[in-house]
Amino acid sequence: MRIRGLYIALLVLGLLTGLLYWSNHHKPANDSVKASADTPPKILSINEADLIKVDLHRKEGEQVALVRGATGSWEIVAPRPMTADQSVVASMLGNVSTLNAERVVDEKATNLGQYGLQAPVLQLDLTSKNNKSQKLLMGDNTPTGSAVYAMIAGDPRVFTVASYTKSGIDKTANDLRDKRLLTLEPDKISRIELKQKNQDLEFGRNKEEWQIVKPEPLRADSSQVADLLSKLTQARMEAGSEDQKAAASAFASGAPVGRFQITGESGAQQLDVRKNKNDYYAKSSVVAGIYKVSSEISQAFDKKLDDFRNKKLFDFGFDDPEKVEVREGSKIYGFGRKGDDWLSSEGKKLDSSGVQQLLGNLRSLRATKFAVSGFSNPEMEVRVTSGEGKRVERVQIAPSGKSYIGKRENDSTLYELDSSAVADLQKSAAAVKSAETSKK
Repeated sequence: MRIRGLYIALLVLGLLTGLLYWSNHHKPANDSVKASADTPPKILSINEADLIKVDLHRKEGEQVALVRGATGSWEIVAPRPMTADQSVVASMLGNVSTLNAERVVDEKATNLGQYGLQAPVLQLDLTSKNNKSQKLLMGDNTPTGSAVYAMIAGDPRVFTVASYTKSGIDKTANDLRDKRLLTLEPDKISRIELKQKNQDLEFGRNKEEWQIVKPEPLRADSSQVADLLSKLTQARMEAGSEDQKAAASAFASGAPVGRFQITGESGAQQLDVRKNKNDYYAKSSVVAGIYKVSSEISQAFDKKLDDFRNKKLFDFGFDDPEKVEVREGSKIYGFGRKGDDWLSSEGKKLDSSGVQQLLGNLRSLRATKFAVSGFSNPEMEVRVTSGEGKRVERVQIAPSGKSYIGKRENDSTLYELDSSAVADLQKSAAAVKSAETSKK
């Protein structure tokens, strides 16, 4: 009986071993499909820097071709030559340079028509430096609409890729073109001219400092000039400019708003702006055609000379000066900085909070408007030395009716000042105390 039981056990063990061997070597065919579906394959892997040509072919609509120039920048050559927006092109290529499929739907497709790939909806041809070309074909949407059927030319497999991938690639020439109407880089611009019927303004830049050149040399509010420059360099072609015949007609019959001209190292560029009803149209000297532009451009023309003038009496900004001297009648207040400490003219250490209050009042001293006369018999004079002794600003302040007028040395401009601002300045100068006194 024991021998018989042993034979039965050996027989069962042999059957189990055989089944295990058969199972490991005869997996169902759909298991490989499932494994492939669970591991999205990489469709494309391209070094963007090696690409020299990109062609977009559509089943319907215009064909677009881009080439990389000698400088490394992309240019549109079809449907017509245009400057490309480098960031938009880079974004489009980023969608395909390392493209993964969602899944494989057909390992060896024989009927491409059922996927819309017999005549692809979109074909992207990518050519590298070595003249190696890869073609990405995109067909119909999947039944759920969340993906698109796709394949690589020469590969029999059909994949699905996310629908947003297609939308990131399917760009028209208008999508890819540089929509700037003035193409000089802001930091390279050294001169701005604004011409209107009633005013002619010109600004010049020396390093980072803007000055008014016309109608006469004046201190400029750099933040206002920078805002003007931003509006100019951000002027873009707006939607509605595609119909060039209509845009040209609207420009021709529009009322002239003004003209801008900017100058940089590579020359000058000009923008003429006109208004037709509630819309604005512009003609650029560097981009062919007429284009509708944002109404924000009109804000640049709304400003007058005084809007661009610097209303502050002192330029030392947020850096602590080295020396401050205030004279008010027979009173003289002198403060000097040594390291982190402020000292009186007698060498006594001062309470820094009082000095900072005075400096704050000097920084905020600004004109409420510009006067044409009224400056005489100054009662107060302030001298500030900053920039490691390289900048010395001297301002005289005189009473004028219920307000005051300030005048900078070597500057004919008269700055009308609010009486309360002058009172605060006087009080803060008198309130500076020694460090020992402030502790008591």
